[in-house]
Amino acid sequence: MIIINVNITNMIEQQNKILEKIAQAHGTPVFIIDHEKIRENYREFREKLPDVQAYFAVKANSNPEIIKTMYDMGASFDVASFPEFMLVYDNIKHLPEKERQDFIWDKIIYANTIKPAEVLAKLNEYKILVTFDNIEELRKIKKHAPDVGLVLRIRVPNTGSMVELSSKFGAHPGEAVDLIAEAVNLGLGVEGISFHVGSQCNNFDNYSQALNFASSIFKEAELRNYQIGFIDKEGRKRKILDIGGGFPVKYTPDVKSFSVLCRKLNSETKRLFPNGDIQVIAEPGRFMVATACTLITKIVGKAVRDGKPCYYLDDGVYHTFSGQVFDHQHYPLHSFKDGETKVCATFGPTCDAFDTISLADELPEYLQIDDLLYAENIGAYTIASTTYFNGFPPPKVVHLNK
Repeated sequence: MIIINVNITNMIEQQNKILEKIAQAHGTPVFIIDHEKIRENYREFREKLPDVQAYFAVKANSNPEIIKTMYDMGASFDVASFPEFMLVYDNIKHLPEKERQDFIWDKIIYANTIKPAEVLAKLNEYKILVTFDNIEELRKIKKHAPDVGLVLRIRVPNTGSMVELSSKFGAHPGEAVDLIAEAVNLGLGVEGISFHVGSQCNNFDNYSQALNFASSIFKEAELRNYQIGFIDKEGRKRKILDIGGGFPVKYTPDVKSFSVLCRKLNSETKRLFPNGDIQVIAEPGRFMVATACTLITKIVGKAVRDGKPCYYLDDGVYHTFSGQVFDHQHYPLHSFKDGETKVCATFGPTCDAFDTISLADELPEYLQIDDLLYAENIGAYTIASTTYFNGFPPPKVVHLNK
């Protein structure tokens, strides 16, 4: 035990020295992306869910270098806007036309159920796979993008997930087959069913219920003789089952194990879809990038308010800490200096009291202006939402192990 503790201490000290050198070289705030960690996360996902095609959710972190790393690893992509599609397209535009189109058909899904007409017109050129969840969207697709492939998104329980999505997206399971029938009547091809149990799901029963809903819908559609699916490269008839995202990241000890979830998913999909005619895909975003990024920020002001030490930083909730607002996730700040800690308040740099990072960070009270702090596991739904509010720019980005 003593040897392990010594090694861990040495590793932390070495890591902190690297972070401090980066801050000295680039200034702050600085957002550090470790591409080897992204590759590790992707390999873990593929190892534990070997029958699931991983479509990286670009919205989690749309940095072009991250997309390049995912592309080089063989990942597929979930995009939710045309600019996100073009970020992925930049990695394949050099390919011959047939290879480029094959990649779009097989490795990109436009997983936003609501799409402006002008975007649909652009997507039609690529015959891309898109999701839908209502009749008005079907009619819009028929008019502006009749050549795309369709996946029906259904509404499923999001209980216990950090970010709930079912109030905005997904058709009621009881309406699903009627929507499939309407698509078929319009001459549109339905290739499968998708769902999302909510982001950072800590209730694995959501997945079980969603898989059972999907299985029942497929069976009812078959009984009513509605053709769902596509022909793969081997000439087999296949149906898409998109199990979405929600795969938990171990931000805190109480987050349930990803390995446990994978065993559950592998078992349930084999039980509910024994014929082997299902192509299972997923949309991991947070899982791939959350643990791969670290932010370094600097103390630019210090005060005592109501007896509490207060530190004012050069990054805040309008910038990298935006995940606290939009993603409901807290990112504890750490000091490079040792010493007894005290409950402190931390604020961002803008002239807005909303720009409060925390009222309960545990930090040394003797820290001074220009001292550095850092936050880990801050790669998902953070820098992607940064603004220039109050004239403050987003952090600089530094890449490690590209």
